[in-house]
Amino acid sequence: MFEKLFTARTFGVKIFAVLMVLMGGAFHGCAALAADINAPAIAAPETAAKQAYIVDFDTGTVLYDKNGNERMPTSSMSKVLTTIVADDAIRSGKIRRDQMFPVSENAWKSGGSRMFLDLNSSVSVDNLLRGIIIQSGNDACIVMAEGIAGSEANFVVMMNDKAKEIGMKDSHFMNSNGWPDPNHYSTAHDLAMLGTYLIRNYPQEYKMYSEKEFFYNNIKQGNRNPLLYKNIGADGIKTGHTDDGGYGLMGSAVAGNRRVVLVINGTNSMQARADESAKLMDWALKSFKNVHAVLKDQAVADVPVVMSETRKLALKTDRSVFLTLPTFAGDEIKGTITYNSPIVAPVKIGDPLGVLKLDLPGGRSEEVNLVAAEDVPQSGFFKRVFERFMILLVGAPE
Repeated sequence: MFEKLFTARTFGVKIFAVLMVLMGGAFHGCAALAADINAPAIAAPETAAKQAYIVDFDTGTVLYDKNGNERMPTSSMSKVLTTIVADDAIRSGKIRRDQMFPVSENAWKSGGSRMFLDLNSSVSVDNLLRGIIIQSGNDACIVMAEGIAGSEANFVVMMNDKAKEIGMKDSHFMNSNGWPDPNHYSTAHDLAMLGTYLIRNYPQEYKMYSEKEFFYNNIKQGNRNPLLYKNIGADGIKTGHTDDGGYGLMGSAVAGNRRVVLVINGTNSMQARADESAKLMDWALKSFKNVHAVLKDQAVADVPVVMSETRKLALKTDRSVFLTLPTFAGDEIKGTITYNSPIVAPVKIGDPLGVLKLDLPGGRSEEVNLVAAEDVPQSGFFKRVFERFMILLVGAPE
């Protein structure tokens, strides 16, 4: 995978320039590349959305950012956090999926989108989850909140605590369903983080977000997510609408083994929301590819080691680097290996000995630590004395 192009020594530091042939392909769950590395410049479509943010699920690479850190009403997109808090309660054993929660007057008289729960009836946690996710029921959210925490106010404390745990630094929630409140807000960036967290940490629970309809109380309602009805690999996440925030959508879709997460808000109609989200999702899936630059524990160079019987030592990477690149980018990346020379035994496996610097498209770079791939013990005393003499006389080995 590596072709040595040249070697040079400067002030005790040895440098290898290498040509790295990328291995194509992707897999879910890999997050080796830091999320603050932006995607290379590529022509992006305009959007009528006031806020739009798209991120690659596996690498965290930001593909599109229009006012992504601008505070905005979250509307029903807040309900994703509500379901996560409920899922945590199920996982901890605090509640069960088949447990029945009563429908209070407070929940029953809630406005906006509804599951159409009957006053003083009881409904299972499992049905409430579908009522929240598929039907976007404001009443279902309140029943869930009261059932788990005793009151919606108590539940909101749990929501804000969970948001902080996730890393949503510019979000605050005042209710369980996104009902308009000036102190209830988030950003497209934070909601993309929320969507990524949901998919990565609740893969089984996430499957409910792809269900297209739910029948309850003799009423069938369809999932409001327009991406689910288009042939683009979408399997979630959630729509929302308020007068102040406009029409918004958290979406995710998969093409091949690559997933992206999208958030838009501030479109002026359901049709505009559908059109803009589909356009941006299609662009994000088709315009980029994910490739491995290096794999963790991959041997990248054999270097000399002195004061040992081995004479040579393999250097390996301490982590994987998984990159999102434009689809038109080539499959070659240049890298430079730098290490202190000479390396002197004894060496323990995992000892940090150098750095691999990757020169990426668009003028970006990424550094990976190189560590010893094996233990290298010292040679005997007399051999070490002789080798020191030879190094003084003719220099360290190349």
